[in-house]
Amino acid sequence: MPKEFKFPDIGEGITEGEIVRWYIKEGDKVEEHQVVGEIETDKAVAEIPSPYAGIVLKINFKEGDTVKVGQTLFIIGEEGEKITQEAKVPVMRPAGAVGYLEEAPEEEEIEPKPVIPVKAVKEEILATPAVRKLAKDLGVDLTKVVGTGPEGRITEGDVRKASEARVPAIRVARKYDMWGYVDRIPLKGIRKAIARHMIESVKHIPHVTTMDEAEVTELVKVREREKLKAQEQGIKLTYLPFIMKACIAALKEFPLLNASLDEENEEIIIKKYYNIGFAVDIDGEGLVVPVIKYADKKSILDIAKELQELSDKARARKLDLQDMRGSSFSITNYGSFGGIFATPIINYPDCAVLGVGRIYEKPVVIEGKIEIGKVLPLSLTFDHRIADGAYATRFLNSVILNLKAPEKLLE
Repeated sequence: MPKEFKFPDIGEGITEGEIVRWYIKEGDKVEEHQVVGEIETDKAVAEIPSPYAGIVLKINFKEGDTVKVGQTLFIIGEEGEKITQEAKVPVMRPAGAVGYLEEAPEEEEIEPKPVIPVKAVKEEILATPAVRKLAKDLGVDLTKVVGTGPEGRITEGDVRKASEARVPAIRVARKYDMWGYVDRIPLKGIRKAIARHMIESVKHIPHVTTMDEAEVTELVKVREREKLKAQEQGIKLTYLPFIMKACIAALKEFPLLNASLDEENEEIIIKKYYNIGFAVDIDGEGLVVPVIKYADKKSILDIAKELQELSDKARARKLDLQDMRGSSFSITNYGSFGGIFATPIINYPDCAVLGVGRIYEKPVVIEGKIEIGKVLPLSLTFDHRIADGAYATRFLNSVILNLKAPEKLLE
């Protein structure tokens, strides 16, 4: 007997996903637990395993379609088997029904029923001739309209309301506005998830950003030296592991920025762990934020290696939800694209995010002398409910001091 595989409720508040690709087609033979496709949910792409072995009888969605939790993705059956009403193929309920899916009754339950002639009982319809004419013009059956006028009389408004409910709304998307032609791009996939997450962050958190520069001439030298050692182990060493270590040291000194706000219970939750999220650009489609768990317990090279692995997984759309959960503080490096300063949005429910610009040269004072030094622009956005500007500035000063002493970060 055909078996359905429905898009399951995997928690985390996910209600829908987008079919990224199918590895199967109708008529293919599949094994139990075989990966048959990929579905994108809340920034992560999850593999779809078949819960059954058999032949793919029906695929209900094509690549690019959005599927909601509970809808049937595909149907598996025996070789030679065909889908009948016994397969209980999901059908849409009519407008006004509770829920959005129902199953067709089994074939053996559908029997022709004798038609018993009954005498129609004509009920009096309270409506004026003008209302009757309007109903006829609009194709509204007055016997199915509930009157809201005196003594149940059907009004012109009742007829128009019934007509609007009967005719589905048609969305007209113009290809131009008053200034010229435009393109319309569907908001879906990663970009839709980002939009939802950004709204949630800004809605909950009053954002404030403070900016400064770190003189990192020594950091550049140390990183160049350590980069060669890392290459021997097949590890790409960027500045980000050093910045993470500098932030962790500062967070231990200023714990209010390694926290979140429990609005319901009106409590500030200070995290005793240091899970650092970092933004990864997915081929220009948007950003995802994998998390380095317990980064305080890892060395610079350990962090560098994990950064590389998680970044590769992100760009290959292989991150799972756990890879992006549990951050206590986040870093976004727009400097890799040439940016200097920005006002980054907090990765809710964190209470702070550090924006990192590109390192560039400028005149700086070093030991009383003006020299050409390397500077790193930093932008710290924080939740003003949890910390004020003085506290956030002292935290950023601590990060800067840590970056000026890179040898300590290697310990």
